[in-house]
Amino acid sequence: KKKEPASTSISETAVQEKDDASASAQKVEEAESSRVAHDDAAAETTPVGDLKEETEKPLVSSDDSSVEVEKEEKEAVKKKTTPNNVAKDTGVKPVIGAKLVKELREQTGAGMMDCKKALQESEGDLTKAEEWLRAKGISSAAKKSSRIAAEGMVSSYIHAGSRIGVLVEVNCETDFVARGDQFKELVQGLAMQIAASPNVEYVSPDDAPADYVEGERKVEMQKEDLASKPEGIREKIVEGRVQKLINERALLEQDYIMDTNKTVRDAVTEAIASIGENIKVRRFSRYVLGEGIEKKQENFAEEVEQQMRKA
Repeated sequence: KKKEPASTSISETAVQEKDDASASAQKVEEAESSRVAHDDAAAETTPVGDLKEETEKPLVSSDDSSVEVEKEEKEAVKKKTTPNNVAKDTGVKPVIGAKLVKELREQTGAGMMDCKKALQESEGDLTKAEEWLRAKGISSAAKKSSRIAAEGMVSSYIHAGSRIGVLVEVNCETDFVARGDQFKELVQGLAMQIAASPNVEYVSPDDAPADYVEGERKVEMQKEDLASKPEGIREKIVEGRVQKLINERALLEQDYIMDTNKTVRDAVTEAIASIGENIKVRRFSRYVLGEGIEKKQENFAEEVEQQMRKA
């Protein structure tokens, strides 16, 4: 009597397991039927050409697939970090190394800043950078810079009201060019530029007095906003600030009043390329009426009072 319930329980368990197996099999069949129906529907909406491409694709193992995915990810990262792509996508100019600038300088004889700008505009391509310099006349002008320029002219400009006057000497290679209208127009424009630039004191940044440069460097080094900066960073910031001060007083670095899209240096460079001779701004003087004279300051009220006392 004790064993009968056990046998009954076993048989019931077997029946239950059989029913569960049948239910699982039915679910598998339903899932398979659903998948087949979905594939059939997709086949009906997919163009024949796409089906052909799908069937012609080679089988790829899971390992090969992971390798391909990893390769594509590396290519994507490489494209994002390429300087040329940065320049095209974001408008940021690529960083140009000193070695590349030096190589272009040796090829063209152009100045360092001109070479750097040319390389940035051409996205680091040396051939395109050289073409850019030639188009601007910078390359040919740089090659002529070593020629002796002993001819030229001294020109004057007196501003309206006769309160400001300028004398400027500009040199070229031959007197033939000195008599030409293009050279004369350049010199007259430079004289007007000097009259309109009260802060200008010398022709080029290279002409800045050494004591002035050193004094400004000391002043900048002692400024409080640089006290917390590391030594190396502080020196770079100071050099940048001092160079800006020097350029503000240099004639060649000013915006040209005849065309504010270029500097005075650019105007001279373009004239060299156009005329075909070396041109140099040698020196200038700017006169302001009454400058340097200490004027006597009188109080009008006191003057009236004194006159009344005398009366």
